[in-house]
Amino acid sequence: MHNYFRRLKKWMSQNPMVLDKSAFPDLEESDCYTGPFSRARIHHFIINNKDTFFSNATRSRIVYHMLQHTKYENGISKVGICKLINNGSYIAAFPPHEGAYKSSQPIKTHGPQNNRHLLYERWARWGMWYKHQPLDLIRLYFGEKIGLYFAWLGWYTGMLIPAALVGLCVFFYGIFTMNASQVSKEICKATEVFMCPLCEKNCSLQRLNESCIYAKVTYLFDNGGTVFFAIFMAIWATVFLEFWKRRRSTLTYTWDLIEWEEEEETLRPQFEAKYYKMERVNPISGKPEPHQPSSDKVSRLLVSISGIFFMISLVITAVFAVVVYRLVVMEQFASFKWNFIKQHWQFATSAAAVCINFVIIMVLNLAYEKIAYLLTNLGKSIFLHSLLEEQFIRAYQLIVGLCTLVFLISTLVI
Repeated sequence: MHNYFRRLKKWMSQNPMVLDKSAFPDLEESDCYTGPFSRARIHHFIINNKDTFFSNATRSRIVYHMLQHTKYENGISKVGICKLINNGSYIAAFPPHEGAYKSSQPIKTHGPQNNRHLLYERWARWGMWYKHQPLDLIRLYFGEKIGLYFAWLGWYTGMLIPAALVGLCVFFYGIFTMNASQVSKEICKATEVFMCPLCEKNCSLQRLNESCIYAKVTYLFDNGGTVFFAIFMAIWATVFLEFWKRRRSTLTYTWDLIEWEEEEETLRPQFEAKYYKMERVNPISGKPEPHQPSSDKVSRLLVSISGIFFMISLVITAVFAVVVYRLVVMEQFASFKWNFIKQHWQFATSAAAVCINFVIIMVLNLAYEKIAYLLTNLGKSIFLHSLLEEQFIRAYQLIVGLCTLVFLISTLVI
């Protein structure tokens, strides 16, 4: 019995979400100074094995850089693998994985065949959903950009747990206090109060208590607890952002990504091919680089801004169109021949509006993504992953978020 309680105590003291470090290779890097690699300074680098000095992710970036800057025809813009993909010469271009991700032998006894196999067994399986992510191994296999993405995704998912718990508590509070709502009680007891008909044909006077169920359902999502939940989510968003900045700074320092853009950023091949005749000396690096004239830059910027405002106006127009649609459909559902829809016209109107909102949001989301990259290429940013590109994409993501919020609010306008 004593041994049983001791094993139980040992099992309870373990965190089931922690990864088994013995199953992963030692990814600790040596405590050395780092810098951009150069063949002219190869004697300054500690190279124990030339085959493993560069990771697979770094090798893929090198090959992709070569493909991006290789000319395939004589011409100003005939350069880069992306151009060949856009004109249909190639369907896609991507680095192949190393080896198979499955093995006939169990990983516990025979070990992983490669990093891909190890990631599949210890990370990319449904049975590992509750485990922490092996970010160092993800970074080693996919690169820093993908590693930071999954770090953000894991952090965001973890921070959603308290928000989900508070949301469930508010929802259950609405369920338990639904029958105690004074507004719902007055509506349900108003048997002698009549409302005007909603349409001119096939509509009669309606009793106020016919909206009893609709009033109770509305109370579930619109009660005193929702005010607290709104305040909580505002605080949660700020806390999430600040703690993520701290987490990102830790990963950036650990992975040696500080000041990476200043050292590693390269010119976009499309920009370099178009403006290679207009060079000027970079005041920071002291090296000549292609220069975009101010007139060309302003004209492209005006076109981009016009496109953004056009899409914003399109969203506002769609919102008003949905509101008008609800006004028209409300009367049609109230005079419908089917008694079920006629009796529950509020739910039918809201359900139809929500479905239309969902379709519009999905369509605009796909359109915004393509337009964002189109306007980014139109802007002819100088760097491959420049700040301008990130600003355009973030701006459109913000617009998509605003669209979602506005459409959801529009379903409750009437």
